[in-house]
Amino acid sequence: MVRLACPEEAHGTLHVVQRGHERRACFSSGGDRTTYLGVLRECTARTGCAIHAYALMGNHVHLLLTSERKRGPARLMPAIAARYARYLALEYGHERPVWEEPYDATPVYTRAQMLSCMRYIEENPVRAGLAPHPAAYRWSSHRANALGEDDPLVTPHAHYCSLGRSPQARRAAYAALFVTKRISSANGRGTHP
Repeated sequence: MVRLACPEEAHGTLHVVQRGHERRACFSSGGDRTTYLGVLRECTARTGCAIHAYALMGNHVHLLLTSERKRGPARLMPAIAARYARYLALEYGHERPVWEEPYDATPVYTRAQMLSCMRYIEENPVRAGLAPHPAAYRWSSHRANALGEDDPLVTPHAHYCSLGRSPQARRAAYAALFVTKRISSANGRGTHP
């Protein structure tokens, strides 16, 4: 499950995309998504990875993460895949592969890249027609990052924290990135990473 072309260095931040096998759906219900998030939370704790942003789509998952150790994602992604596959087997009798191999991981280096990637991930459900606005989609980190809702999975990155001195200031500055993006898109100037 490892993508060798991507450096998985300690303290490196990566945008990871895990796609369903043959682009098939990975989640059939809210219960599946809830289980996946629980598995993700447990596996990140064991592998020393911190999640900064995520979106669970129908046939893929976006994660923005930083690992304390070298090759953290190489430990994290197979652990998630195995645990979630066991859940599907027990719940539905599912025996086929769930995920494509390898996962895709792209390094994120700068503050601008980080904030752009967070926005890209959290706007993915809107682009897919699953929600009218990121805050309306339950299965992403947007409510934690922009609205301050409790999400034990989300760990703020230093670049996110640099948006303001207080949690309220950071959330307001982060939420403003989405308003600015919508205005720019309406004027024909919207971009994504």
